[in-house]
Amino acid sequence: MAVFASPVKIEWPSEWRIPFVFSSPHSGRNYPKEFIETAKLDFKRLRQSEDFLVDELFACAPDYGAPLLSAEFPRAYCDANREAFELDPHMYKTPLPDYVMTASPRLTSGIGTIPKVVGAGQEIYGEKLDFEEAQRRINECYFPYHHALRLLLEEGRKKFGYVYLLDCHSMPSATLSRSGSLLRMTDRRPDIILGNRYGTSCGPQLFEEVFTRLEEHDYHVGQNSPYAGGYITAHYGNPEKNIHALQIEINRALYMDQKSLQPNEGFDILKKAIAGFVRDMSSGYSSLLTA
Repeated sequence: MAVFASPVKIEWPSEWRIPFVFSSPHSGRNYPKEFIETAKLDFKRLRQSEDFLVDELFACAPDYGAPLLSAEFPRAYCDANREAFELDPHMYKTPLPDYVMTASPRLTSGIGTIPKVVGAGQEIYGEKLDFEEAQRRINECYFPYHHALRLLLEEGRKKFGYVYLLDCHSMPSATLSRSGSLLRMTDRRPDIILGNRYGTSCGPQLFEEVFTRLEEHDYHVGQNSPYAGGYITAHYGNPEKNIHALQIEINRALYMDQKSLQPNEGFDILKKAIAGFVRDMSSGYSSLLTA
């Protein structure tokens, strides 16, 4: 029996008017009871890798004519922004099949398709898993997300001739130490970091337009460091085929208390600013056309 009635959610506009798709793969907050019970971390710590309410921050997208795809499943349970079978072999009771990717920088950090850790190296499990459990999560969560995203991008490109994917995330306000405490505020990251895989996942027009629009809303915008874009940006971004993908990472300090995991007074301010940004992009996208 499937854990999720529907692992993904698509918020559709009344009319798809602009060549954009918004994606939020890490804001899922439907935690299966069995997952919570078998984890050695408490519930609040399990949620530390969640892109807290990012789907709500971008909920305006359908109002301006673009679909918003979001995951219902949590990132700590299954991470859709990885290869399909990017798994740490040390997490499993038996050897993994040959088709599994068992070595990558992400796996070294404990953040594969089935994550080993949340936050700054806090291990989720007290015992090793069966590979069948990983396979089930990937089949029930990962593949449906990518199936939906692929169909949206194909439909968007067919409808408009080109399509822009904005992959939406949030990030800790500063680098996390091994103990999980935040570093000095002098180490605070920019308000927003844009990742275009160092210029390969989208045309310069999209990157520059998003960068400029966000700066006009008085945000300090960085680019590619330390987030250049994950699997989704790299895999789907193909400017030569008229699919442009750009990752947006929002500093959590702008809108939430990172200890209590509650929205703060900045949430409504940020949500309003994002609505203004999406409105601006929806009215000015024709200038993004590439030769």
